[in-house]
Amino acid sequence: MRIATWNLNSVKARLPRLLSWLEDRQPDVLLVQETKATEQSWPAAELSALGYESAHLGNGRWNGVGILSRVGLTDVTRGLPGQPDFDGVVEDRALGATCAGIRLWSVYVPNGRVVGHQHFDYKLRFLQALGTQCAAERVALGPDAPYGLLGDFNVAPNDDDVWDIVAFDGSTHVSAPERAALAAVRQAGAGQPPLVDLMPRASIDPEDTRPPYTFWEMRMLGFQKGRGMRIDLALVSDPIARTARSVWVDRDARRGEGPSDHAPLVLDLDV
Repeated sequence: MRIATWNLNSVKARLPRLLSWLEDRQPDVLLVQETKATEQSWPAAELSALGYESAHLGNGRWNGVGILSRVGLTDVTRGLPGQPDFDGVVEDRALGATCAGIRLWSVYVPNGRVVGHQHFDYKLRFLQALGTQCAAERVALGPDAPYGLLGDFNVAPNDDDVWDIVAFDGSTHVSAPERAALAAVRQAGAGQPPLVDLMPRASIDPEDTRPPYTFWEMRMLGFQKGRGMRIDLALVSDPIARTARSVWVDRDARRGEGPSDHAPLVLDLDV
């Protein structure tokens, strides 16, 4: 079984790439973020033509999340219960569904902008709400349930998950409060083992030893110069982690004309 997550940075702008990627890589489930689509503009018909059911949550602004599945799509949860607002708006940043018996969430964590900014506090409150929902579901489902939070977390868990930790001094994505909030999400679920942060390799090539970044700035040749970050994550329960045969970043999807600034993160499971 193949599960992937990909921040598209606009499904409209990336639709030809998305459809081509689905045909080429053949994921069973794809979780997408930053769709920038409304429910009316979401390409459900085009996805259905390739055999994918889909669920989407978005209002056409800078957020939006979706789940595509060819192995079933049930128990859809639109948004986090208790999700905080920003400037009075509850943004479209989380979508849950069950696919082939696996409970999955497509997650798009707020950027945070600047340490100390109100958006930074919003980011921490969002992660807290995500942890609360995760804990409730994991307790209800039990320790043997396959469970995963996948998406763009806008947090680099470790210093070597960014191209130069010195250059990030004092910045978001690497601050102690963000990392602590992410660690709390992984620990969510009373009496449950922590979620595993599946570490990918840098590409489909098993011999690739480059850093497994998933995001590169579009400006100043960020991709070409290797100025990247690992901020797209797969936080999964032990039943998924134990079956992970291969976890890798599809760097090829970041190449060429008009790519997203993120590359897909791919999980190949022996399920």
